[in-house]
Amino acid sequence: MSSRFDTVPNRRAIIDRRSLADELSIVEAKDEAALRQAGTAILKRALLAGRAEIERRLLEHPSRGLECAASGAFLIDQLLRLLWDFAVERLHPNPNPTAAERMTLIAVGGYGRGEMAPHSDLDIGFLTPWKVTGWSERVIESMLYSLWDMQLKVGHSSRSLDEMVRQAKGDVTVCTALLEARYVWGDIDLYDQAAARFKNEVQADTARTFIAQKLAERDLRHKKMGDSRYVVEPNVKEGKGGLRDLHALFWIGKYAYNVREPAELVGAGLLTREEFRQFHRAENFLWAVRCHLHALARRPEDRLTFDLQREIAERMRFADRPGKSRVERFMHLYFLQAKTVGDLSGVFLAHLDEKFAARGRRFGLTTLFRSPRRLKGFSLDRGRISIPRETFFAEDPVRLIELFQLADLHGLEIHPVAMRTAARDAKLADDVRRDPRANALFLEVLASPRDPETVLRWMNEAGVFGRFVPDFGRVVAQMQFDMYHHYTVDEHSIRAIGLLARIEKGELKEDHPLATGIIAQVVSRRVLYVAVLLHDIAKGRGGDHSVLGAEVAMRLCPRLGLSAAETETVAWLVRHHLLMSATAFKRDLSDFKTILDFAETVQSPERLRLLLILTIVDIRAVGPGVWNSWKRQLLGNLFEAAEEVLRLGHKQKGRSERVAVKQADLAEILGWAPERLDALNKRLTEPYWIAEPLDVLERNARLVDAAGDSQLSIEAQVYPERGATLVTVYASDHPGLFYRIAGAIHVAGGNIIDARIHTTRDGMALDNFLVQDPLGRPFDDEGQLQRIKDAIADALANRSRLSDRLKSRPLPRLRADAFTIVPNVLIDNKASNRFTVVEVNARDRPALLFTLAHALFQSKVTIHSAHVATYGERAVDTFYLTDLLGDKIDSATRLKTIERRLLEAAAGDGSLAQAA
Repeated sequence: MSSRFDTVPNRRAIIDRRSLADELSIVEAKDEAALRQAGTAILKRALLAGRAEIERRLLEHPSRGLECAASGAFLIDQLLRLLWDFAVERLHPNPNPTAAERMTLIAVGGYGRGEMAPHSDLDIGFLTPWKVTGWSERVIESMLYSLWDMQLKVGHSSRSLDEMVRQAKGDVTVCTALLEARYVWGDIDLYDQAAARFKNEVQADTARTFIAQKLAERDLRHKKMGDSRYVVEPNVKEGKGGLRDLHALFWIGKYAYNVREPAELVGAGLLTREEFRQFHRAENFLWAVRCHLHALARRPEDRLTFDLQREIAERMRFADRPGKSRVERFMHLYFLQAKTVGDLSGVFLAHLDEKFAARGRRFGLTTLFRSPRRLKGFSLDRGRISIPRETFFAEDPVRLIELFQLADLHGLEIHPVAMRTAARDAKLADDVRRDPRANALFLEVLASPRDPETVLRWMNEAGVFGRFVPDFGRVVAQMQFDMYHHYTVDEHSIRAIGLLARIEKGELKEDHPLATGIIAQVVSRRVLYVAVLLHDIAKGRGGDHSVLGAEVAMRLCPRLGLSAAETETVAWLVRHHLLMSATAFKRDLSDFKTILDFAETVQSPERLRLLLILTIVDIRAVGPGVWNSWKRQLLGNLFEAAEEVLRLGHKQKGRSERVAVKQADLAEILGWAPERLDALNKRLTEPYWIAEPLDVLERNARLVDAAGDSQLSIEAQVYPERGATLVTVYASDHPGLFYRIAGAIHVAGGNIIDARIHTTRDGMALDNFLVQDPLGRPFDDEGQLQRIKDAIADALANRSRLSDRLKSRPLPRLRADAFTIVPNVLIDNKASNRFTVVEVNARDRPALLFTLAHALFQSKVTIHSAHVATYGERAVDTFYLTDLLGDKIDSATRLKTIERRLLEAAAGDGSLAQAA
């Protein structure tokens, strides 16, 4: 049994069982309880000393994950043996045990495999021939009390052999735990009897059922964990591509082929030697990461969160490189290993399929009834495309691309043997990168009207994608260390292509009616698909990835067969793929110069259509919950305004007509007398009519009318079209109004996602705020809405100090604290004809908008509109300002003062001591 721990060097330095046994043998105490406590104290000291030694070794050799895991199991083995002997010899001596009092101690689960992370649960079982006797019960109880006193979290069971067999047959979890059962101490003949009964009565002739159950269990676990191995905060144990997936392979191999060690999977024909080396490397790396996680967290933590990623990258001695930080390099390697685990799973399924699946049915794979008539030399194997011989790709490397093109064209799955061979021969794709036939086939897959996402993902998993397009190979498994992006760069790009295909097929019409409507007008489909593929291709190279990506596009597109005009358009889209979202989310769309500047860059309706669709799929592919109706509305407004400019010419044509149309539409909705309408229209300025949509104009009009001569009126109502709550404040205008409202909304638990600030011609402020809760949802409870209104009224009436109430709000999110964001203030006097535009980049935190607005109040400026965008941990707040006389701010000294105050506010720790 000790061979399992042969890889652990100098084991006696971890725990010296002989000297501890001597120490335990001379312990004296007045009674049994005191004796147990004295023995437990000795063992606990040994446990702590052993853990300290294992952690010291991990820091000294931070990549030896399997050694660390084996060391942890070895330490527990020795402690359990000592505790067993102490219990049966000193605490409950029984010189002549009966046959019924025989008992054996087994390790189950991960501990049974001989692997334990520093703070893993301890899973053990006590086996007896028949029902547990009184003596056996006392021994078990004493051992468990001692283990609990040592602060070990113990999962335990005591079973007779009959109970073991019955429970293993009825519960796949129990069956899996017992599959890995390992003898620790006690009656070895009883252990051998238990092992034989498990094999003959549980395991025999049930391999197919067990495999199906484990694969179903795996799929359920993947779904729970996000169903992607490329989530940026992965679960090292349970996530897709994590340790549990490797364990599942071993369990299936052990159950179906009786292998005892992972290395025996080679002899069973389940893995080649090279594949086992990959298995071993991945397992060693993942165990190293998990052991570091436990050591840092001081508890059983398996989620690789942003703050721990940074620390583990440092512990594992990764270094910064140009364009890529140490944490990004560490996570890149992590995702490469997760990809390896996925590839090995596919190989495994192929073998299991051949041996155990009934004809026409396959593990985890659907039955296909449709077969193509022509396969161009490829073969069909039970509904899957395969290859006729091992040398098939070497004979014509273009077939590496054709394999995936045929799979897409005919709706076929690819046989795992063909995938395995393609992965082995992927380097041959180097030789056909400039082959026109290969490039045409690749472009067919990329711009397929069927399911390009799935087939491109297969191509990526085989390694063919990254070899055929080396620039894409550079971003495979590359993470972006921020809270905004949920996936690695390659996964994000492939998901974006999938979303594009779904929009084109009309499957996302409800979410994207505008994009679904205009995609049919796009002249060149393949330009759009290539641009989506390449938009993030240059991430991680240092410098602006948009500029570098455009250079990649100019070089790559001709190779793919695109014309000079198509190449230029793709490069332009990649260069400007962030332009539309930045304009829509960070600029005032009612300022006509914003639209003119945007249209001047875009230059054509075709580019505008392409850019809108690219922007949508880019945002949606970032991750769940990032896209919302407010972003859809802003992008739609920008598209329509820019399209009008591009159609009518670069003139402010139709602006007064648009105001007149809105006023007429509002009059029809309200049904007021002309005199009443004229009075309202005269009080409101032209920018107000341009800025606000018709439904907000109606709500505002009713509020202003109902307020009469009142100096304060507040309304809060759900605004489902924007996925937010619309908060409107109609009040006598005075300096500091905006920052007080912003602070009050935060006090009430709201986040402001957009603010439009207007002043009527008779000196009243009419401010519209879009507000969401911390989870990005609208406030819809009447009590919540009333709290917002009360908080604003209290703040404007100075009934309570905002700073005191804000301090009582929850502290900033700790996850955002894992990131270093240097605050930056950009002041632009060219972006608007009427306003000075100030953009503030800072780490997001509660009440940030309030502190920035207060800094502007201290600077004696007027805020005309505020636009709030959040990208994970990064907040980008944009303000349109004038001086108190309504003019642009031109003084360099004054602009410097504004910049300094905003930088101080942005860099603050959230302290609000100076705020009123």
